[in-house]
Amino acid sequence: MIRIGVIGQSGVIPQEVQELSEEVGREIASRGAILLTGGTTGVMEAVSRGAKSAHGLVVGILPGDDRKIANTYIDIPITTGLSFDYRSLILVHSSDAIIMIGGGNGTLGELSAAYLNRKPVVIIEPSGGWAGRIKTAAYEGMYLDHRKNAKLHFAHAAKEALDIALARIHEAENS
Repeated sequence: MIRIGVIGQSGVIPQEVQELSEEVGREIASRGAILLTGGTTGVMEAVSRGAKSAHGLVVGILPGDDRKIANTYIDIPITTGLSFDYRSLILVHSSDAIIMIGGGNGTLGELSAAYLNRKPVVIIEPSGGWAGRIKTAAYEGMYLDHRKNAKLHFAHAAKEALDIALARIHEAENS
C-alpha cells in the first residue's frame, strides 16, 4: 500500500486548517493509501480524524516511548524513543510522498529532510505557515537550493494535493 506522510504544526490550529487537514485525511483514505503522521495534535490529529472518518489506516510515528501521547485516531502508534526532531526523520523515510499543511519550524525541518531524500513533496499553499510562504523563499520558486535536488509541488486543495502526490509516486516507481 502507498504511504502518504502529512506534516504540519502541532497544537491549536485555525478552523480552516483543521477542515483542510480533515479533507486531506479523507482523501488519503478514499484513495486506499495509509496515512503516516507525527501522531500527536494539531494538523496531525485533524488529518488522522479525516482518514478515520473514511475508514482509513492511520500510523503515528511518536516521539519518546509513551503510546498514550498518540491522538485518539491513531490505529498503529509507533514509539521511537527519539525526540520530536529525530522521529520526523522516520516519518519522512517511511513515506512514499509528503504533503505539507501549514507548519512552523519543525515542519520546515521535515520539509528539508524530505527534499534531501528526494521524496515527492506537495505543499498546500492556502494552509498558511511555511506552506504559504515557501514558494517565495524557494530557489526559482520550486527548489530548496541551487542544486535542484527535487522539485517542490504546490496545490490549493486536498484532491489536487493527492492527485499530484500519487502521480509523483507512480512516476518514481516507473523510472
